[in-house]
Amino acid sequence: MSYIKHSDPELYDIIQREEEREHNTLELIASENFTSPAILEAAGGIMTNKYAEGYPGKRYYGGCVHVDEAENLAVDRLKSLFKVEYGNVQPHSGSQANMAVFMTFLSVGDTVMGLDLAHGGHLTHGSPVNFSGQLYNFVNYQVDKNTGRVDFDNVRALAKEHKPKMIICGGSAYPRFVEFEIFHEIAAEIGAFLMADIAHPSGLIAAGVHPSPVPYCDVITSTTHKTLRGPRGGIIMMGKDKENNWGKIAPKSGRTKMISELLDSAVMPGMQGGPLMHIISAKAIAFGEANKGDFKVYANKIVENAKVMAQEFIEMDYNIVSGGTDTHIVLIDLTNKNISGKAAEKALEKAGITVNKNMVPFDKRSPFVTSGIRVGTPAITTRNMGTQEMKKVAQLIDMVINNPDSDDNLKKVKLNVKDLCESYPIYKEFSH
Repeated sequence: MSYIKHSDPELYDIIQREEEREHNTLELIASENFTSPAILEAAGGIMTNKYAEGYPGKRYYGGCVHVDEAENLAVDRLKSLFKVEYGNVQPHSGSQANMAVFMTFLSVGDTVMGLDLAHGGHLTHGSPVNFSGQLYNFVNYQVDKNTGRVDFDNVRALAKEHKPKMIICGGSAYPRFVEFEIFHEIAAEIGAFLMADIAHPSGLIAAGVHPSPVPYCDVITSTTHKTLRGPRGGIIMMGKDKENNWGKIAPKSGRTKMISELLDSAVMPGMQGGPLMHIISAKAIAFGEANKGDFKVYANKIVENAKVMAQEFIEMDYNIVSGGTDTHIVLIDLTNKNISGKAAEKALEKAGITVNKNMVPFDKRSPFVTSGIRVGTPAITTRNMGTQEMKKVAQLIDMVINNPDSDDNLKKVKLNVKDLCESYPIYKEFSH
């Protein structure tokens, strides 16, 4: 930071304010986390200087010997971590990883099934404002109104009716385990490809806390910055590579190719140019960290904390979607609290607590207002907060929800938040 301080003091001040915000805020956005100092160092390191279009051993530029080593290390660690045969670490984001999969397995206009956005899905699972919904014919399945869990009778009926070429399982606000095995059965019944988007539970899967999609899914995508606690980026994996020799995969090839070749070419040159070698280096560190025993302890604590927080909310008469959680996500329907998700998000932020407004199943409000909020435990668990702190955090949220317009109330909560954060610093290396 000293270089920035002297060369660009204006930006340095902005960065310092962000560092202060992170330190003094309870970060409860389920898709955010705090990386290790080693990952921060790599993400801002010298590898950013190297242009490396292509893949290791097949670059378009010279001088790639060491970035090749870094990318090979990242791929090897990824394959070891998830026990897969193929991995691609170049996608800049989870959305781009999903795009590469669609480009490989689908043709424009093909029918795909994904979880409805309002029921916990993701923009890239067929939202009409997203490329996925604009280029492909998406049919959305939903959760059961009573249980808040995926309605597999609905999934099977839709699959048989629409005969999608691909089914996507996973989402961005689904608090329960993804039942890969049942999705596999349905996909097999109609001859569809099965894709798992594990952007949210990937760290839990790596640690063995959440079931793995590897035995059941044709292809797997993820981000690296949520429960996996790495830099912001995307990855693609396959448990087993296969030959493209049965005429189902697009683009059609004049010769038999492995699906891995098609995926690689969909990423580059199909979608991206030069990979971000500084981020790939940081991914390698993250995969190495996730392969250690203490990460497994951490992943278990994420889930334990989420379960305790969900139960605390239930005891305070909050409507928790699906009645609880199996993961890091607690999805709260605020309808009975007479406050919208948008209003709750804004009030909580004033009190030093960040969450995101979120639609709940069968929501009557728009995505810009919503009836719920999504709460996640990865970041505060990284700060070493435990079950007692989860109860306290839930109580602080409740104080805000019950009196969101009182400045005195919000200031009181913010002081409590600051005290809690001071007891659990993020980066002891930094001064505050």
